[in-house]
Amino acid sequence: MEEEASDVIVLSAISQGAKKFDKISRKTKITAEELNSLLERLENKGLITVIQKKGLFGPKKEIILTDKGNKELEERKFELQKNWDQMVTMWKSGDKQKLQQYMDNNKSILPAMMFLGIMDMMMFSTMMSFMGLAMTSFIPDQYIGDTGHSDMSGHDAGHDTGYDSSQDYSGGDFHGDGGPGDMGGFDVNF
Repeated sequence: MEEEASDVIVLSAISQGAKKFDKISRKTKITAEELNSLLERLENKGLITVIQKKGLFGPKKEIILTDKGNKELEERKFELQKNWDQMVTMWKSGDKQKLQQYMDNNKSILPAMMFLGIMDMMMFSTMMSFMGLAMTSFIPDQYIGDTGHSDMSGHDAGHDTGYDSSQDYSGGDFHGDGGPGDMGGFDVNF
């Protein structure tokens, strides 16, 4: 389940416009090694593809969602919303033990709910206070204070281009961070 939560976080970051390895890593706060593995798995499942575009200073590569990836992301958002609604219902019923048990059983999906903006952080904080717990009991420190929606620009629907899946996402120089002088290159070795 934890693997699936990381998958949906990465798919969401890509759908929000992070199309380069380093931008995805920064937005999701996932290490390069773990992200490389996740991207490889997502590509093998047909959820993402790598396209090569012409850039001012040569070709650049971007990671995009396929139609299958867009559909998967929408289905997962729907499931996460149902889980959140269930948590809210339990909280409103006043059953601390039932809510805590549900959260313990579904701990791995909470960061995805937070990243996708499904979880209302004020309400979640109130739930945690209700149970006498700290938010970090259920949400890793790296996600506290960041809902994952800081950059919604550049949303691209994505499509399948049939790109060769024998990719290596690791290594390379992590340039192209959008800073001064960034020419939009995708400098990760494929």
